[in-house]
Amino acid sequence: MLIEFSVSNFRSFRDKQTFSMVAAPRLKKRGNVFKPDVKGEKLPDLLKVAAIYGPNASGKSNLIKALNIVRKIVYREPSSQFNPFPVAPFRFDPELADQPSCIELHFIFAGLRYQFELGLTEQRIVHERLLMFPQGKETLLYERRHLSTGDHYTFGEQLEGGDDLHKLWQKATSPQVLFLAQAAANSSEKLKQLTPPLTWLQSGFLVIDGKGLENLKHYSQQQVEKFPAFSEGLAAFLQEVDVPIANIRTDKINLSSASLGLTDTKNIERKTLLTHRTELGDIEFDFEDESEGTKNLIGFWSAWDFHALAKRISPSVGALVVDELDTSLHPEIVVSLVEKHINAASPAQLIFTTHSTHLMDAKLLRRDQFWLTERDANGATQLRSIHDFAGREGEDLEKRYYEGRYRSLPFIRRG
Repeated sequence: MLIEFSVSNFRSFRDKQTFSMVAAPRLKKRGNVFKPDVKGEKLPDLLKVAAIYGPNASGKSNLIKALNIVRKIVYREPSSQFNPFPVAPFRFDPELADQPSCIELHFIFAGLRYQFELGLTEQRIVHERLLMFPQGKETLLYERRHLSTGDHYTFGEQLEGGDDLHKLWQKATSPQVLFLAQAAANSSEKLKQLTPPLTWLQSGFLVIDGKGLENLKHYSQQQVEKFPAFSEGLAAFLQEVDVPIANIRTDKINLSSASLGLTDTKNIERKTLLTHRTELGDIEFDFEDESEGTKNLIGFWSAWDFHALAKRISPSVGALVVDELDTSLHPEIVVSLVEKHINAASPAQLIFTTHSTHLMDAKLLRRDQFWLTERDANGATQLRSIHDFAGREGEDLEKRYYEGRYRSLPFIRRG
């Protein structure tokens, strides 16, 4: 589970800004929160859902990009070819041009709390640190810093492996690979201390951005062809959100000359066909003929279904993070998705950016579940919760937002 996430000197983020899933005390709607399962440590409740609002170019997507960088880096392997990291410092402050972008994650996995810190430039990792908190006690596992004399490591007294293995891991770690990942890759046995946090960084949260959604659309079509149960689940999901699709199937067309009796699997074109059901009867449409909203729902379903399956398999599964959840979707569909997630028995998390103020309903979400981004006078993103502003529980959040009570509105010059 994600506790909080911080970022600094990354794109529009200058100073450290922290996004938190920690629930504020004394607010109602207890169904919107859950108690984290941590051994020997009592932590505050965590939120099931958080929505991030803000004007265009205020930094919402940059926050998601920073989180997604972590997922990309944990899978990196040593390579002789230089591949720059997708980071960029805050450009309005020349003093930060040569400084690393910094990301910090606090999370829970397998009943234990962790803190992971990462600092990197386009060229290399310059800082990496991992802490764990058994019984609530802060324990350093390792710290890596790049100085003018090279990489320097500090290993915690309790870190598994022993001195010889630590030196091997250190020697095998290249500038663009995490020490954490390299240690796991260079161990003959499964590491008891380092494997759990690495597992969470790899699969504890799933990020869907614009590019990711396009990939998921293709993935969903592949799953339709392979698994009938996936097709049935997708059709049922679409019907639940008032898209009248009764069946989804894959049609294969052989582009080779049928008259010559040729069969060439390389020349087979696959089409995803969706059956729309009306009172006048059923008719099939090609996937490419569907609306962008329906296509987005089909892509989103694969992540939603995977997340739901993961929640059933593991109570420690983390967060589904979506950039612009409302893209081409009716506001009522977005509300329905959020309600489904809140009402689910498993304590997984849904985090998303949106412009749909239809969700700013005190009957659906709490004040601490709304986050806002805005640019300050220096062009830097400021991140804060609506709960940071004076107000009362149950107030008309959408009205107060448009009145500018929480700021984070675009300033439009007229005339």
